[in-house]
Amino acid sequence: MILIQVVNIAFTAFNLLILARVLLSWINADRYSPVVQFIYRATEPILAPVRRILPPMGMMDFSPIVVIIAALIIKQIILQLLPY
Repeated sequence: MILIQVVNIAFTAFNLLILARVLLSWINADRYSPVVQFIYRATEPILAPVRRILPPMGMMDFSPIVVIIAALIIKQIILQLLPY
């Protein structure tokens, strides 16, 4: 039961970081802020490979959407593999 909660919390935190990254790209955030730098450092290792795979779509970056959907699928697979 505890392991299921840990998985849920970890994936929720990850999705919130991705969402924060998207929101920061819409506003003029201070890139030198420690919080902004943490969010970029935490999400870039996941977003960059997806960005390289996806074809360019003008000014739109669909990598966060792909990563969030993939994370939801991976989370469900992990939760199904865990014993209850």
